[in-house]
Amino acid sequence: MRDTLKNLYFGNITPNDQIVRSGTALKKAMEQSAECEEKLTALLEDKEKTLLLWLINAENETGSTMALENFILGFRRGVRMILEALDEDDGSLIDPNKEG
Repeated sequence: MRDTLKNLYFGNITPNDQIVRSGTALKKAMEQSAECEEKLTALLEDKEKTLLLWLINAENETGSTMALENFILGFRRGVRMILEALDEDDGSLIDPNKEG
């Protein structure tokens, strides 16, 4: 248990730093997205190209923000589940200290 806390303290735990495996649906979608962006950018003039890049950046920021929010919410939910599981006075009708 202490190892996890030490790794967190020293910055060795970075859940957002992931390498996507080749051949996966995610990797293919990422490659397709990059290819489409490159082709579309090549077809556009300066103003339109700038607008497209702003849109892509805004979409990326939205996705990153939502991923962070979902991570935090999921982490909190997991901790609440652990705390609830450790609560001995949770209204249970069965006395866990007595053998049946």
